[in-house]
Amino acid sequence: MPDDNPPNSGTITLTMGDLALGLMGSAVSPGGGDAPEADYLGAARGRIGQDPLSTFSEVARAELNRPLGRVAAALSLSPMEQAAVGLAFAVETDPMAGRAAAYLQSPVGGSRPTLGLLARVLAPLGDGPGDLAALAAGPAVRSGLLRLAETGPIPERAVWLSEAITSCLAGVGTGWPGLIEMPRSISADWPGSLAEALAPIAAGLRTERETLLVLRSLSRSDRTEIAARLARALDRRAALFDLEKIETRGLGAFLATAGLLPVFQTEVTPGEFRELPELPGYSGPVIACLGPEGAVGQASRGLTEWSLPLPRPDERARLWASAFDDPAMCADLGREHLQSAGRISEICRYARTEAVLHGKDVPDLDALRAAIWWSDGGGLGALAQPVKDVIPDDTMIMTPGLSRDLGHLLARCRSREKLTETLGGALQARYKVGVRALFVGPSGTGKTLAASWLSGKLTLPLYRVDLAAVSSKYIGETEKNLSVLLAKAEEQDLILLFDEADSLFGKRTDISDSNDRFANAQTNYLLQRIETFSGIVLLTSNAKNRFDEAFTRRIDAIIDFNHPDAEERLALWYAHLGSGHLLAAEELSRLAAFADLTGGHIRNVVLMAAVLAHGTGEPITYAQILEGLRSEYRKLGLTVPSELILRGRAS
Repeated sequence: MPDDNPPNSGTITLTMGDLALGLMGSAVSPGGGDAPEADYLGAARGRIGQDPLSTFSEVARAELNRPLGRVAAALSLSPMEQAAVGLAFAVETDPMAGRAAAYLQSPVGGSRPTLGLLARVLAPLGDGPGDLAALAAGPAVRSGLLRLAETGPIPERAVWLSEAITSCLAGVGTGWPGLIEMPRSISADWPGSLAEALAPIAAGLRTERETLLVLRSLSRSDRTEIAARLARALDRRAALFDLEKIETRGLGAFLATAGLLPVFQTEVTPGEFRELPELPGYSGPVIACLGPEGAVGQASRGLTEWSLPLPRPDERARLWASAFDDPAMCADLGREHLQSAGRISEICRYARTEAVLHGKDVPDLDALRAAIWWSDGGGLGALAQPVKDVIPDDTMIMTPGLSRDLGHLLARCRSREKLTETLGGALQARYKVGVRALFVGPSGTGKTLAASWLSGKLTLPLYRVDLAAVSSKYIGETEKNLSVLLAKAEEQDLILLFDEADSLFGKRTDISDSNDRFANAQTNYLLQRIETFSGIVLLTSNAKNRFDEAFTRRIDAIIDFNHPDAEERLALWYAHLGSGHLLAAEELSRLAAFADLTGGHIRNVVLMAAVLAHGTGEPITYAQILEGLRSEYRKLGLTVPSELILRGRAS
């Protein structure tokens, strides 16, 4: 520091480190030798004046709005502790300060000051004989602000600052183990309804500072966005931490030094409780971002929860309009897609990229579909697989009854959010926006095909659940897997398809051993979770009587997929063969009349015939269809009806 700025001149340029080094200089006798360390400490002594306490008061006032002043106030550090932190900081940032400490501590200590040195040179700021013990057990050490060597005699234990605290005090960074970079803010117009709901929450946290706020939302991006906005409303910056990687020692001191608001991000499973780390030295609210299940707590803080609502349909439409120049489509998306602001923003970003890659000025419906698939499914892992089949209306061969039932289900899915707005209170009080449908019928009757058709009509991704991956022999693991799966599906607004769902949702049994007890507990969890599920879930089974009665009560629609009759089979043959065949209308009618097969079997027959025809380079013939029939009937353990074989020989 310049020598022409005395401490009482009115322009304070000294720091706590300067004061501590000056007091160290007082321990060096005048003319103590030619060592550069002695000269360095002598110059430092000359800068602090004759009254250390007066100089401390002036330096402390100047530090009030700086990182060291903030953490000193938060931890109620004594003058000696503040000077000790200042000296530790000087040693970490100024090589000569470390050499000076080693010079005074030789031959016992190194370049980092020991407790004995601090108690001796900072004595003018202390209270007397108990200074050493006060430093060793004071809030600076207890909070982890000052790190203390764990072994050796107490006077010889070195103290230092962590790299993160040093960076904060220097004003050059705020790094910490487990600290995650906050996601970028949502660029589209923030929904007004969420902004209005946020204001009273922020006001409450400003008053009740020692509060743990649990933010619950299906969308991780919305949780962090709300946390960042709350922090700004409290004149702080949000610091997002991963609880799996965080270092807790000194964390409170780090937060106080950097002026940050801690936001803990974690995923807890059903019935799990997680205690958040205590933060000695930090004074202010704490935010925890959670999904819909599990719980967290912190003993020193009162707890309150806020489940973030979805934006209103008109607000969602405006968010969609940030990328799509089609007001009608945006209005439909706003009504039918129960997406969070963060999710919509993400899809729009992908859609704009998709449009650019294909040379389009603005995204269209194709870009929307691609973007939804690009941006979905994160975290589903091996629990479910995407089903991307596009099923046009003309390929759906349905009876009038099936067409009516699927149409009703489609309408229910499209109106699920606002369905009860004009209905009675008894319905509104318990209504859940999720849609649950059970498709029942023999294999090959089009249940999965109908699920893909519904996915296309709603422009929502369809995922088939891998029951083998979800189920586990370990107690509680199946429920955890399903919890992750359903939460992710709700967050992304996916359609989940459970094939052969009776293996998971089957009837509860009488308890004869512990296996029955755990199986029933699993079924109970599924029944409760499926009722609160806010997305669309489709289940398939060969028979509805395999399900628990309590489960069927929770189902919104049960749709029967019956074995096709002759007229439907004829339509299926035409739909699968297309125009690449040589079969006469009479031959197709005979196939429909005598080959009592489902759509799935007819598909296999046509594929086999296509393989045979491909080798000849000619369209499919009846003889090739007959070979396909033989193959399919063998799989079923049956023989081809004689009426079809005779017709084949005659041709």
